[in-house]
Amino acid sequence: MNRPEAVMLFAAGLGSRMGPLTADRPKPMVPVAGRPLIDHALDHVDAYDPARRVANVHYKPETLIAHLKNRGVTISDERGALLETGGGLRAALPLLGDGPVFTMNTDAVFSGPNPLDFLAQAWDPRAMDALLLCLPSERAHGHTGSGDFIVGPDGRLSRGPGKIYTGVQILKTDGLARISDTAFSLNLLWDDMLSDGRLFGACYPSEWCDVGTPAGVAAAEAMLGDHDV
Repeated sequence: MNRPEAVMLFAAGLGSRMGPLTADRPKPMVPVAGRPLIDHALDHVDAYDPARRVANVHYKPETLIAHLKNRGVTISDERGALLETGGGLRAALPLLGDGPVFTMNTDAVFSGPNPLDFLAQAWDPRAMDALLLCLPSERAHGHTGSGDFIVGPDGRLSRGPGKIYTGVQILKTDGLARISDTAFSLNLLWDDMLSDGRLFGACYPSEWCDVGTPAGVAAAEAMLGDHDV
């Protein structure tokens, strides 16, 4: 069975674009539709029910740590230094175990099917080293820019304006050991996969909102309200 059994929740960012909303709390604890932002991600994780769930923390982490422990999430502590996505994932590998993992940004919300279930159904480890959940700009709220990837007819990705990456993926982690930097972006690992033709994308069929700013909070609440979530 190829079902990934570990989820890495990225929750260590400074949240500086949130302005006063993160003056006294980390971004994952900013309320959206009456609940901490991270709870919207955790709902999908709980429904998928993986064997292992891990989150990294850094900025003003005390309330977040207490909240995550109540949700059955193991903490990867980055209070000493921010490691970015790649370094943070590599530091958490002893907690995540072997095999492919989901990584999930915690500053976004979805209005449709569970993104983890959706990706798991499309995951083919024989052909793929990573499968990124993307969507077209007309279904992306709170996001600017021309897109991150072009999705080919067979699902293979190339960089360029096109589909927007939603912050959720399934990823094989073996290549992390070959990167010498301590703090680095997962873009470095993606570049290796791109060159090998093993970076793939799946197009999410509903809507998504980037909640990185106060305006993003309002956009997310409007989207969720429209869909009675």
